[in-house]
Amino acid sequence: MASTVTSSKSSRPGYGQLLRTRGAWTFLLPGFAARQPFAMLTISIVLLVQHTTGSYGAAGAAAAVTGVSMALFAPWTGRLADRFGQRAVLLPGVLVHALAGLTLTALALADAPLWALFAAAVPTGASVPQIGPMVRARWGVKLQGSPLMTTAAAFESVTDELTFVVGPLLATALCTTVDPAAGLVTEAALTLVGGLLFAAQKSTQPTVASGGHARVQHASALRIPGVRVLAVAFLGIGSVFGGMQVSLAAFTESIGEPGLNGVLYGTFAAGNMLSGIACGAIAWKAAPQRRLIVGYGALALAAAGLWAAHSVLLLAGLGLLVGMCIAPALITGYTLVENLVPAGARTEAFTWLTGAVALGQAGAVTVAGQLEDRFWGGAGFLVPLGGTALALATLVALRSRLDVRARSRTVARGVGHRAPVTVD
Repeated sequence: MASTVTSSKSSRPGYGQLLRTRGAWTFLLPGFAARQPFAMLTISIVLLVQHTTGSYGAAGAAAAVTGVSMALFAPWTGRLADRFGQRAVLLPGVLVHALAGLTLTALALADAPLWALFAAAVPTGASVPQIGPMVRARWGVKLQGSPLMTTAAAFESVTDELTFVVGPLLATALCTTVDPAAGLVTEAALTLVGGLLFAAQKSTQPTVASGGHARVQHASALRIPGVRVLAVAFLGIGSVFGGMQVSLAAFTESIGEPGLNGVLYGTFAAGNMLSGIACGAIAWKAAPQRRLIVGYGALALAAAGLWAAHSVLLLAGLGLLVGMCIAPALITGYTLVENLVPAGARTEAFTWLTGAVALGQAGAVTVAGQLEDRFWGGAGFLVPLGGTALALATLVALRSRLDVRARSRTVARGVGHRAPVTVD
């Protein structure tokens, strides 16, 4: 009962109250360090492979293989973390990721054929540590039943976007001023160090259900209809990230200012971060389902103008606006997970959404890369427009699946449900 906020201040939860949660800082600081490399991965691959092959199509394809691999394996990582504990999954995962990332770097520098880069990209993506979902699961344990959950979701979105402000800037600076391989090498090293530090925080990780007399059925969180709808919505968000990364890189290259890529992408991520801060500070009265549809509609509308931008200032302004529209959709989606998914399956549910973003990003970098290679400069910006429009249509059509009652129907079928046992 300690997690329930009962004071008069609970009607307007804020970041100060959230950060005073007992034990929060023990996983927040290592979690921030461990997730930082994730924001560097895709852009580091794109810049390295484009440098060695001269093709944005090849660079986008290599990054896409990494994203698809992550999307396919992330839910399994989350499910294993729910079942065996986060530490048991993280320790081998960060070691494999660092080794795979360095292998991919060596192959690219050796001018290996594209199929070899794809082969190395598979384990690189599959082993990406799912730090964000793991931190969100720890908040779920700390704040169960508290009105601070929405604030925590906003705080995590802000933290994610802060990494996407720093990460692309750092990766671009390393790749353009030090060496084309420096971004990916640094990403591998930071993943190893940050992941081990986060794994060492054993006291705050969610408890693992023990066997005993009560056998827990580990059904997939994807069986919950609302999770499937949210996954489609997050695919569209991934298309924005992937389309922006490739198209901004191509745009800055075309004007002879490749160093501006990190600045423009950082502006886009900064918009996301600023709106995330605002979302967490507001005491929302509208239902989260309604907020999600309204916010997603604004995102699709903002993305519609990207392809027509032909100047740095205009593109920076539109990127800022698109970024500001992403955070409300992300935060509301993660908040809905807390309502729809039982506690024993939330890490997996969060990784389905993270994986959906990665899958959308993978498809987007592939398509955007091909569009940039074959058509006019800026054609890749059509990808965020198409991805968000399709996802919005799906979200509107299936909005009833986001009703909290969907959880009770699915739990009754076995997700996180304890099977009856004989009691002596």
